[in-house]
Amino acid sequence: MYFTDRGIEELVQRRGEEEVGMLWLAERLREFVDLNPEFETPVERLATWLARLDDDED
Repeated sequence: MYFTDRGIEELVQRRGEEEVGMLWLAERLREFVDLNPEFETPVERLATWLARLDDDED
């Protein structure tokens, strides 16, 4: 188990029944980076990965 799994499990436990939109998620990610600029690169990588998730790997 990775350390981040605990945070993911808490997220699912607290908000697992909610539906959120991409706009809401993007705003939360921006807020997080504003408060924690040292995480800019990992957040950017996550956002890019999510954006390209359905792209063909050809």
